[in-house]
Amino acid sequence: MAIIDWCSWRVPGWRIRNSLDTSFCVDSLEDALALHGEPKISNSDQDSQFTSATFTAMLKRAGIAMSMDGRA
Repeated sequence: MAIIDWCSWRVPGWRIRNSLDTSFCVDSLEDALALHGEPKISNSDQDSQFTSATFTAMLKRAGIAMSMDGRA
């Protein structure tokens, strides 16, 4: 998983694992937010780990707007 800043093309967070589950994605996001602060918008795929209640609640608590690829 990679977290990419689309404006600067920096990679504030990334991790490698053979399975991409919700807790793994949440941990990666927490690390990136702790090191680099909160963005205004988070854009992700519509995979279950990014649409899970845990992941989206974390974004909502931080006041980060959500955008998902392929979603109207």
